[in-house]
Amino acid sequence: MIVLQESPMSPMFLVVMVIFIVFFMIIPQVRKSRNEKKFKESLVKGTKVITTGGIHGKLIEINEGTVMIETNAGKLLIEKAALNIELTKKYNAPEKK
Repeated sequence: MIVLQESPMSPMFLVVMVIFIVFFMIIPQVRKSRNEKKFKESLVKGTKVITTGGIHGKLIEINEGTVMIETNAGKLLIEKAALNIELTKKYNAPEKK
């Protein structure tokens, strides 16, 4: 008969793993989600944006879940979720000399 003894480090290991998951996975995801929400709420007409697919345009109409952008090819209706936050911020940032 084999008897397994519980190591005193097992509960401590679980606590460390939970802390690791919270600080390195959950908190950054919540922060990213919060930043995306702020970005989508701060959109105004005339803002230059880039979509996740790489389409460049200028906002001409903003609705609940969609935006209308004007590109060189015409007007496009896209979902707000398709806007790329990082690329749009870089695109609108002032140029460094």
